[in-house]
Amino acid sequence: MSEITTPPAKIQTVDVVKWVATVIQLIGYGLTGLNIVPWNVFAFFVGIFLWFAVGVMWKDRAIMVVHVGAFVSLFLGYLNS
Repeated sequence: MSEITTPPAKIQTVDVVKWVATVIQLIGYGLTGLNIVPWNVFAFFVGIFLWFAVGVMWKDRAIMVVHVGAFVSLFLGYLNS
């Protein structure tokens, strides 16, 4: 009998970007909890941008829209602080 083997899974760019974005967003939450301002906002901006890029790569408008909304609200809040 011959054994069926599957090739190793190829890591895609979008997978790397979404996990980096997730880690950065979690860092932003942690910085917010520790009241480390404005670094928390900067972390959120980077995470939002990367998640928007994931939405573009997946052609997922819902992900893009929610992160544009998050960016606008966070940016306006930052300007008003």
